[in-house]
Amino acid sequence: MSINDGLRRFRKAYKITQKQAAQAAGVTERNYQDYEYGKVSPSATVLISLADYFDVSLDYLVGRSDEPKRY
Repeated sequence: MSINDGLRRFRKAYKITQKQAAQAAGVTERNYQDYEYGKVSPSATVLISLADYFDVSLDYLVGRSDEPKRY
């Protein structure tokens, strides 16, 4: 799974808007849309913020693990 697919999946699973996800990541809504559409790759800081927001591991968020639990 690509990062943009993971971001979209989590946002929809949590039933939040792109604007809410952008606020959680500390970026503009347009920047967040670019992440979801695969136009731009999010920085590590953005990914960590989103993993914290969704309360999952960073590896799970980006599709590198099947285990959502944070250690």
